[in-house]
Amino acid sequence: MSEITTETENKEEAQNPENNQPQDSFVKLAMRNMVRKKGVSLKHLFLTVSGLLAFLIGISYLTR
Repeated sequence: MSEITTETENKEEAQNPENNQPQDSFVKLAMRNMVRKKGVSLKHLFLTVSGLLAFLIGISYLTR
């Protein structure tokens, strides 16, 4: 059993050589990326909101 944990620890150390710190989570990386690229994030938010609003208005028009 200890051999298995040792093998996985060695694999993790090989994947993450710098100071053996754990990798950042995908959520943390996404938030950092959104902070760096504010204009792109705001544009995507605006497009998403307007697309959803257009979809809801279209559905309500078709089903009235």
